[in-house]
Amino acid sequence: MRLISVVALLTASVAWSDDKKDWVDLGGTDLGQHWTTKGNWMLKDGVFTLTPRPGEKGWSRFDAYLWSKIKTYQNFDCEFEYKVEAKGNSGFYFHVGDLANPVNQGIEVQIHDMNDPAAKLTDHTSGGVIPGIAPKKQTSKPAGEWNKFLISVKGEKLTITLNGELVNEVDLNAGKLKDRPKTGAIGFQDHGLPLELRNIKIREIK
Repeated sequence: MRLISVVALLTASVAWSDDKKDWVDLGGTDLGQHWTTKGNWMLKDGVFTLTPRPGEKGWSRFDAYLWSKIKTYQNFDCEFEYKVEAKGNSGFYFHVGDLANPVNQGIEVQIHDMNDPAAKLTDHTSGGVIPGIAPKKQTSKPAGEWNKFLISVKGEKLTITLNGELVNEVDLNAGKLKDRPKTGAIGFQDHGLPLELRNIKIREIK
């Protein structure tokens, strides 16, 4: 009975992820259609590429992040693929109420090259939530390979799936997150390190 239940759950999960209903493609051919940035991002053949310019480093150049241009989001599913180089670092931001201060007025799901699989899990492990919440497991692939996130926010519940495995479930109304905005922009961090993104899509949950 338990095996049947697990199989049914996995089947439903795949079907849900593949369901095209209500999904909005945030790619296209024009970077400015859905996004705004002062950073060095390019969109070509469906792939967003961040190539830091000489002298660009660190994570506090918030206007260099890739920010949603048209809409803000409260409850949503967001699916995307990412690829980093060795020691790569970025993040997916949501509920950002102030684009000039996303670290304190938003929530970040970490994107990171886990170059030591034996390292302790922290909020800076891929799938961790900043501030302060480590993922339950490490499921990211080595640098240079594509990874797939599914990030869902419904009410106070944040669910994070990385490469098909559930890695985090978070109560957004608890701990350090309880005073963060409940709606806002989404975006991707420019940490001054190369990053590639593709197949970014989102659907709002009513």
